[in-house]
Amino acid sequence: MLVNSVIIILREVLEAALVISVLLAISQQLKISRQWIFVALLVGFAGASIYARYIEVVSMAMEGVGQELVNGSLHLLIYSFIIILIYAIKDRAHYQLMILAMTSCVAMASIREGSEIIIYISGFVSSPELLLTVGIGSIVGTGIGISIGVFFYYLITSMSFNYGIRLSLLLLILIAGAMILQATQLFIQADFITSQQPLWNSSSFISEHSLFGQMLYALIGYEATPTPIQVFCYIASLLLMTFMTFKTLHYIKIKQRG
Repeated sequence: MLVNSVIIILREVLEAALVISVLLAISQQLKISRQWIFVALLVGFAGASIYARYIEVVSMAMEGVGQELVNGSLHLLIYSFIIILIYAIKDRAHYQLMILAMTSCVAMASIREGSEIIIYISGFVSSPELLLTVGIGSIVGTGIGISIGVFFYYLITSMSFNYGIRLSLLLLILIAGAMILQATQLFIQADFITSQQPLWNSSSFISEHSLFGQMLYALIGYEATPTPIQVFCYIASLLLMTFMTFKTLHYIKIKQRG
């Protein structure tokens, strides 16, 4: 139970920690006020609490697939706001749009991951003999997830602007791809997308339930048994994000020369 708790909480915390650390690093690089993070976390935690409180109602909605649809929609929203952010980064004139995109990304990620953590831990409140073990595992998983986020933040901010912004955008591309992959999986579970046979099974190499597998899940949306539609959506999302990123970097380069 201890190991399971560490892995489950790590997965949820790490996804949010990566989003927060990269966006905070971008704020630092662009010399943007980071006060937006407080609003984003406040909205995120409040939203996560409300979502967890009414999870049964949400789950029963839409013929029993309400939770999958809401979670999938949150992933799509995060992806959309990352696209908006990458577009807005290229020009200081889009300052307010950058703030909106970063605030929305963190708020959505906090609602998604925070609600899962609340639901998971609250499930053991009625089992005192397990609650302590789950609590310890949750603290350890949270500590690891936050530590990785802090590592990426200081790694990016320690670089020069050009290298730091490139690493930030690369991480955003990977995070955005993970959002699409997870959203596709959720919509398959909700029968909004037709289920297909997996293209491969890499569980024997990297298990989704292992510590490394969960870290890959948080960073790139690792799926051991992806279906053709998942692979297509993932690749398409990466190509779109890469195209947007190159356009932004090209614009920044031109501005630096000017």
